[in-house]
Amino acid sequence: MAALWFVQFLLLAVSAFWVLRTWITRRRPGKKAPRQTTTYPPGLEPYPLIGHLPQLMANRHRVLDWMAEALARTPTCTFVIHRPGGLRGAITANPANVEHILRDSFDNYPKGPRVLSLMHDFLGRGIFNSDGDDWRAQRKVASHEFNTRSLRSFVARCVRDELHGRLLPLLRRAAASGAELDLQNVLERFAFDNICRVAFDYDPRQLPADGDVDTAPAADGSFAGAFRDAAYLSVGRFRCAVPGFWKIKKALNVGSERRLRESAAAVHGFADRIIRSRRKEMLLRDGIDKHDDLLSRFMASHDQDVGYSESDEVPLRDVVTSFLLAGRETTSSALTWFFWLLSSRPDVRRRIRDEVAAVRSRRAHGVVDSAAVGFDLDELREMHYVHAAITESMRLYPPVPANSLHVVADDVLPDGTAVQAGWFVGYNLYAMGRMESVWGEDAREYRPERWLNPADGAFQPGSPFRFAAFHAGPRLCLGKEMAYIQMKSIVAGVLEELDVAVYGAYRPRQLPSLTLRMADGLPVTVKPRWD
Repeated sequence: MAALWFVQFLLLAVSAFWVLRTWITRRRPGKKAPRQTTTYPPGLEPYPLIGHLPQLMANRHRVLDWMAEALARTPTCTFVIHRPGGLRGAITANPANVEHILRDSFDNYPKGPRVLSLMHDFLGRGIFNSDGDDWRAQRKVASHEFNTRSLRSFVARCVRDELHGRLLPLLRRAAASGAELDLQNVLERFAFDNICRVAFDYDPRQLPADGDVDTAPAADGSFAGAFRDAAYLSVGRFRCAVPGFWKIKKALNVGSERRLRESAAAVHGFADRIIRSRRKEMLLRDGIDKHDDLLSRFMASHDQDVGYSESDEVPLRDVVTSFLLAGRETTSSALTWFFWLLSSRPDVRRRIRDEVAAVRSRRAHGVVDSAAVGFDLDELREMHYVHAAITESMRLYPPVPANSLHVVADDVLPDGTAVQAGWFVGYNLYAMGRMESVWGEDAREYRPERWLNPADGAFQPGSPFRFAAFHAGPRLCLGKEMAYIQMKSIVAGVLEELDVAVYGAYRPRQLPSLTLRMADGLPVTVKPRWD
C-alpha cells in the first residue's frame, strides 16, 4: 500500500512539474507561441495547459476512430495536437503531407530522439530504431539482401513448410473436431515461427507439427512470451499520460519498467546465444555458412566490410531483433482483419477461389498431388485478385495504424500547416483509409476491385503516399514482397480447401499496440469447403 501511495505521489508531482514548466515557458519574454494554422472543429479545441488530454482520455477506448472522425472534420485532414508538458505535433491524413514528410523533406523528419529513447531498451540501434549513419549502413546491407531471389525463395520455402506442415493440419483437425479457434492467436504463432526461421533459421515451434495433437505452443514459449511482453511494454511508454514518467519507473525498477527490463534481457540473451553459435559454426567450416537466413547474410556482409569483434554482437543483435519485431505481428494482424472482413463477403471468397483454381489449372500436368506442394513465386504473382483483396483489407485496417516522426527544423506542410522544430508529426494510416477526400464516397466500403485495372484485371498499386501500409520514400519496407508471399500463400492455401467462419455476429474491439490487434482475438470455426 505504501508503494502504491508513493507511485501516486510521484505521478502527481511530475504532473505538477510539467504543467508549471509549460506555464513558465509560455510566459517567458521573447518566447513566441507556435504559429497555429489549424481551424479546430467544435469539440476539438485544446484546453489551456492540458491540451487535448481530456479528449484523448474520453476516447481512449476508440482512439483510432475518434482520430479519424476528427481529421475528417478538418478542412485539410490535419490538425495540431497539444499534450501536457508542452509536447505538440501535427496529425495528418493528407497524402500530400505524407509525401512531403516521407520523401520530399526526408532529412527534416527522422524518427527523432523521443521515439529512439522510448524503444531503445528493446530495439537498441537496430534498423527500425535508428537515424543517420546507423540507419543508412543497415539499410544498404538489408536492401541488397532483400532484393536477391535466393532470399525470396528461402522465404517462400519457409512459408510453404509452415503452411503445409503445421497451419493447414491444425485447421484440418479443428474442422474434424468442430473446435473453436482464436484465429488471431493461431496466425500470430504461425508468423512468429516463420519470422524466426527467416531471421535466425531457428524454429521456436509455437504451432504444433503435423501429427501432434496439442495445439498449445510446443517449445520455447519463454522466448516467444518474452518477445511479446517486451514489444507490448515498450509501446506502453508512448501511452503515458505524463511524458517521461516511464523514466522515473525505470530508475526505480518498478512496475512495467521492471518487467520490460526482464523480458528485453531474455530476448537479447537468446539472440546473443544464436549469434555466438552461428559464429562457431562458421569457424568450424572455415567461414562457410550453409544458412540462408537474414542473420547469416548480415554476418557475411558485416565481416566482409568491417571485420568482427565481440562488441559488434550488440548492433547485429539489434538488427535481427528489429526484423523479428517487423515480421511477428504485421502479417498476422493483416490476415486476422482480412478473414474477419471475408466472413461477410462470400462474393470475394468466391472470386479468390476462382483465381486460385485458374492458377492451379495452368500448372504443368506432370506435377503429382499439386495441392500438397503449395504455390511457387511465379504462381503467387499471378494472383492479382488475391493481392487486391489483401491490400484492400490493409487499407481499412493497416497493421501499423499510425506513425510518428520528429521535426528537425521549422517547416510548412503542403496544406499550409506550420510545424516547429522539436514537434512531432504523425500520419494516421487508419484515418487516411477512411477519408472520402482520398478514396471517394465509398471509402469505408471493402471493395477489392478498386485496386484492379478494369481493362485486364491486373493489380495497380497507385501512390504509396495514399496507401502507406508499407511506409514510403527512403524507408519503404524492404519486407513488403516477403509479407505478400506469406499472406497470399496462406489465403490461397486455406481457402482452397477450407471455410473459415467467424463466430456469430462478432464485432471485434481494436487494441492498438505496435500493430492493430483485436482485443479479444478472432473466434472462428473451420469446416471443409462446401462450394
